[in-house]
Amino acid sequence: MTIGSSSSEYLCNLRKYQFSRRVHLPNQKNALWQIETGVVRTMTWLEDSTIVTLGLWGPGDVVGKPLSKCDPYQIECLTKVEATLLSVDRGLNRDVLLYHIQQAEDLALIRAGKRVELMLYQLLTWLAKKFGSEVDQGHLIDLGLTHKDIAELLGITRVTVTRALGNFEQQGLIQRLSIHRIILQDSQVWHYEI
Repeated sequence: MTIGSSSSEYLCNLRKYQFSRRVHLPNQKNALWQIETGVVRTMTWLEDSTIVTLGLWGPGDVVGKPLSKCDPYQIECLTKVEATLLSVDRGLNRDVLLYHIQQAEDLALIRAGKRVELMLYQLLTWLAKKFGSEVDQGHLIDLGLTHKDIAELLGITRVTVTRALGNFEQQGLIQRLSIHRIILQDSQVWHYEI
């Protein structure tokens, strides 16, 4: 089922919609999406086509064009996603706004790092805390993020990410699994707070 001009019908019913990985959630002028399951990233791009990731959002988070002044603005599914369409009146409140500000600050502090490897390790730590699950070896980050996705999050090159992840693996800080999954090993750096 597509979301078209009769979106008010859907807003009243609070239907849940399912989206596949790498699909974009439809932008709604007067509506927001509440993520029920899965992870999405909000993003824009610059005139030279450089992608800028604005945030990563998971279950319980609310995203949508009414929360951003960026144009263009897209919401991309990083995993399979189930989301509920909400009216702006119902979905936009003080807690949602504060959470968006806090996440923007977290990502700004991570990106402000002077050393690429520290930025990347802080990002992995943040991802593990926000989206990870505890396993015997550490914390599993199972988002299917490619090296390109990570590079876009940090504003660095894919080659730099690949090299740094290789260094982390050699140092025993991470374990790379198939399908872009990473286990962040428990270490003293893990307790570092942004």
